[in-house]
Amino acid sequence: MSKHVEIPATASNMVWGYLDATTKPVAHVSSGDTVTLHSFPAGGLDSLPADGREVPASYITALKTLQQAGGPHFITGPVYVEGAKVGDTLQIDILEAKCWMDWGFVAILPLLGTLPEEFTDYETIHPVIDHEKQVTIMPWGTEIPLDPFFGIISVAPPKQWGRCGSPVPRSFGGNMDNKELKPGTTLYLPVYNDGALFFAGDGHGVQGDGEVCITALETGVSGTFRLTVRKDLSVAYPFAETETHLMSIGLDEDLDDAAKQAVREMVNHVCMRTNLTRNQAYMLCSLAGDLKVTQLVDGNKGIHMMLPKALL
Repeated sequence: MSKHVEIPATASNMVWGYLDATTKPVAHVSSGDTVTLHSFPAGGLDSLPADGREVPASYITALKTLQQAGGPHFITGPVYVEGAKVGDTLQIDILEAKCWMDWGFVAILPLLGTLPEEFTDYETIHPVIDHEKQVTIMPWGTEIPLDPFFGIISVAPPKQWGRCGSPVPRSFGGNMDNKELKPGTTLYLPVYNDGALFFAGDGHGVQGDGEVCITALETGVSGTFRLTVRKDLSVAYPFAETETHLMSIGLDEDLDDAAKQAVREMVNHVCMRTNLTRNQAYMLCSLAGDLKVTQLVDGNKGIHMMLPKALL
């Protein structure tokens, strides 16, 4: 019988800025169990509002006590999934994601974003989150509907890679900043270590495809995931699906190469699920697959392809 594990938002349950296979697990679960965890916004003390708004004490403690290494992201975990072995696939069913803080921040920062040479009037704003209306309210009055998700969903990288900074997404997942990885979506990641070592963090209240200025609405997000070990499925790169669509994910410094990877992975998965030839799958992707720019700002840029399952 499956069980549920709650992981509180405390510094002892998090790392700041990196993913490392040697990090001691904060929880152990069995395949098929569910986990609820909580995240803090990325950033540092200089990202906090100065207008007297409440800042959770546990967030301040994390900012003052955790050792930052590699990146700005607070990441909860890892969770050890019993039975997961190198070469397996971890199936991550995203069951819930919701904002729990009353504010977030959006920033333009030096040398970051899509147009760093053009935007040098650096600024950080702190939009209000209205939980009743489920919107964030920009300082100039625009209300944007919330659509929360975790920017980072990951397994631990291979031990040989050592400590990997959190900003760059790779084959283990990580900082993919893919707004489609939200409740109702299932993500598949390759397992590189016994126990898989599942992490999640970098809560986003809402984000457009591209994340062009460098941040989403960075805020505290809580989420629930079902973690299942799949020994009957082998993936080399992150792949996802919703009730209606398959989703391939391409990650590369070059946006063209990220697009190639997304197309290649979709062709591979269509062939795995159907009797179509590679030629037929490739043509299907050309007619019905939608390539979208996931993000442009994380070192490895992201492209994802959405393909309706009804056409398989």
